[in-house]
Order: sequence, then structure tokens, then C-alpha cells
Amino acid sequence: MLGEFEYLILTAAARLGEDAYGAAMRQEIEGAIRRRCSIGALYTTLDRLEAKGFVKTWMGDPTPQRGGRPKRMVRVTGKGAEAAAEFYNAVTRVSRGVAWSKRIEVRP
Repeated sequence: MLGEFEYLILTAAARLGEDAYGAAMRQEIEGAIRRRCSIGALYTTLDRLEAKGFVKTWMGDPTPQRGGRPKRMVRVTGKGAEAAAEFYNAVTRVSRGVAWSKRIEVRP
């Protein structure tokens, strides 16, 4: 099963489509979770997702905006989409009937 951060990366890449690359994905994730996302953690997790076959990455064309450096482009594979759907469905199932509130206190 995917971890939460892996799911966020897959979802960001899927939402961005052909424009999915590290910095854009980082912005997408930060906008969703409303906190900082380390670019190092993003790329480390991206490497792990690629090793699992959940994403495919390649170097795009160099751009003048990046000082002639290429972007590392990302595409979610079918296997990655399946893993993300399984994660989403599991969270949805376990969350049924739960109404989270800041007043809920978890006791040991």
C-alpha cells in the first residue's frame, strides 16, 4: 500500500498531466496540505515510486527560465494509478461514519 506522501505525489502528477515536474508538483502539494514540502523529500519519494513502477520520469528540454537546465518530467503509470485508487478507496472506506472535529479527543 502507498504512504500518504506517495499518494500526494501521484495525485499531483496526475492533476498536472503533461506539465508534471518536480517544482510544479511541489506547489500543487503545498497548496493542498498548506505546509512546506521539501523538494529533497519529493525527489527521494519520486525515485522510490519509479523503482516500484508507479511513475515514469524523463528529462525534458532545457528551458531559458531554468538557466538552460531541463525539467524532470513525470507521468503516472497504469500501475501507479491503480495503487493510488486502492489507497483512496481504503481511506474512504475507513472514514465512513467519522465526522472529524477539533473537539474530538483521542483517549488511550
